[in-house]
Amino acid sequence: MSEVSATSGQPAVPDPSAAPPLRWGIIGPGGIANKFAEAVRDFTAGEVVAVSSRDEGRARDFAGRHGIPRAYAGHDALGADDDVQAVYVASPHSAHREHAVAMARAGKHVLVEKALARNVFEVDEIFAAAQGAGVFAMEAMWTRHLPHIAVVRQWIAEGRIGQVVTVAADHGQSLDLGPEHRLKAPELAGGALLDLGVYPVAFVLDLLGSPTSVAAAGHLTETGVDASVAMTLGYPDPVFAQASCTLKVKTPTTAVVCGTEGRIELDGDFYGGTVARLIGPGKVRQVVEEFDGRVANGFQFEIAEVARCVAAGCRESARMTWEDSRAVMRVLDEARRQVGVRYPGED
Repeated sequence: MSEVSATSGQPAVPDPSAAPPLRWGIIGPGGIANKFAEAVRDFTAGEVVAVSSRDEGRARDFAGRHGIPRAYAGHDALGADDDVQAVYVASPHSAHREHAVAMARAGKHVLVEKALARNVFEVDEIFAAAQGAGVFAMEAMWTRHLPHIAVVRQWIAEGRIGQVVTVAADHGQSLDLGPEHRLKAPELAGGALLDLGVYPVAFVLDLLGSPTSVAAAGHLTETGVDASVAMTLGYPDPVFAQASCTLKVKTPTTAVVCGTEGRIELDGDFYGGTVARLIGPGKVRQVVEEFDGRVANGFQFEIAEVARCVAAGCRESARMTWEDSRAVMRVLDEARRQVGVRYPGED
């Protein structure tokens, strides 16, 4: 199969296995890196050839589980490995800037886990380093590259729901975490916004662009990072959007896009491969069209996007541009400011 497509009138998403091969290194052998390594191996023509960690034992264990030939203690050796073309940065948010900048300066293309950094100033530093080194850089917002999102955008572009008026999305997980956990650690840029809130915010901005205003309210954890945040994003009349996130409870993690002539509903979890439904405008809920976008893993689509862009000599992706990442981070920065969270060492 060369593409994933809804119907003949809906957009095709290129088959990830058809993208050019790319040799990857991984920084940070944690849980999300497992999913990345499996996606590269199972669904693309690429290969993970090296992994690095501050803890050599963790790097070796990860390499052994995924059949990766080289494991490094520390990240300088990964940057010096001439066989590595691109690096997936999966370290904590607090280290994204340091690792992405170092890898870019070492001549590696970089895919950096979302949220891209702690704040927009660090985002700018990452992209400046990539620009200076002439390498590709992208935030790993995998949602943007999934088939069901392509279908949603196509339905909107075709006017199937008329003018979009409201977008709403939530992301809540019931996480019973001790105060020492990464998500509660201010020094590691913990909190709900950067881990969970980035998804609904990025979804809203993908469809509506940057808001003209942000109004946020929330609650903090006992360690002083955000536990729950609700955001209203303002746009010129009549458009507005709502995005929320929480570490306290599992929410439906759904999304809805409402227009003057209908709406689009995305099942939970909206940010992964899921079902999108086109609903008619009547008072009685009528499913006009349905697209089943459920896929195994899902990271392969962003991995393939990097490979295609690198092969084409691009510095950024049209689906997740540098300005897209800046815009998302500006919203997260402002929401965090309003709820009263500041990370140690922020400029």
